[in-house]
Amino acid sequence: MKISAPPTSSLPLDKAFETALDTRTPQFVPTTHFTDDRGWSLMNQMQGVLNAQGQINFSMQYPGVVKAWHRHTLQTDFWMCLVGHLKVGVYDQEKDQAWSIVIGEKRPGTVIIPPPLWHGAATVGPTPAGLLYFVTHHYNPAKPDEERAAYDAFPGFPWQVEHK
Repeated sequence: MKISAPPTSSLPLDKAFETALDTRTPQFVPTTHFTDDRGWSLMNQMQGVLNAQGQINFSMQYPGVVKAWHRHTLQTDFWMCLVGHLKVGVYDQEKDQAWSIVIGEKRPGTVIIPPPLWHGAATVGPTPAGLLYFVTHHYNPAKPDEERAAYDAFPGFPWQVEHK
C-alpha cells in the first residue's frame, strides 16, 4: 500500500470539490485564521458546496479512538477538525492507494473525500478531537449510504503515531 498526503489545493472549495470528484482523489483545502484583539475565527467555511440534500454535523472523538473504515456510494464528505487534531486516512481499494494527513487546530482546513473512497480518523494527542463535517446527502436511517469495515481491514495503514 502506497501512502501519501492528499494534494493541497489552492482552489476555492467548490472547485476543489469538482477536482476530487473528477480525479477520485481526496483534496486538502487549507484555511486561514482571521485574528484580531478579540480572538480568532475561521470564516466562510463550506462556501459553495452547501446544498439542500446535505447536512452539517459535529462529533467529538476521544483520545486513542480510531473511527474507521467506511465509505459511501453517493455522498462526499467535507471534514474540518476544529478541536484537537485528527489523523485522517483515505483509501482507494481499487488502486491500493492511501492518503494520510493530520488536521486540526494547528493545521486548519477541509479534507474533501469523494465516493467511493474508504475513510476514517484517529485522534492525535491526549485531548479529544472535534470534527465539523458537511455531507452532500443527509443521513437516511432506512437506507444508509454507508459500507463499513474494521479499522485494521486494510493492512499497512498506520493509524498509530509514526515516530520519525
